[in-house]
Amino acid sequence: MNIEDVRDFCLGLPGVTEDMPYGPDVLVFRIEGKIFMHISLDRVPTPIALKLPPAMGADLRDRYGDVTPAWHMNKVHWSDIVISSFTDAQLQAWMSEAYHLVRSKLPKALRAKYDEEV
Repeated sequence: MNIEDVRDFCLGLPGVTEDMPYGPDVLVFRIEGKIFMHISLDRVPTPIALKLPPAMGADLRDRYGDVTPAWHMNKVHWSDIVISSFTDAQLQAWMSEAYHLVRSKLPKALRAKYDEEV
């Protein structure tokens, strides 16, 4: 996957919006204002920072050298993943996990809105 593929996948998830609150170098993806992913536009190789369950993030960091604690983020919950090091299926699964993790923490009324779309 490249940056555009990652962006297209995320924007295809129900309720996802994007913005650049930190400036032109970081694209942020949210559901109902809650961030689930960042993509660095100026780092090579390109990493995405995903909010993952702590045990899953730790497991991925233990298994893969190109998964590290996210730069400038809470290291327990966020992992940087170099997109060029993994298959599309792996990246899509991990991006979906991040999305669903954040969506699951939304207030019940908002969660129900998205449950109807699935």
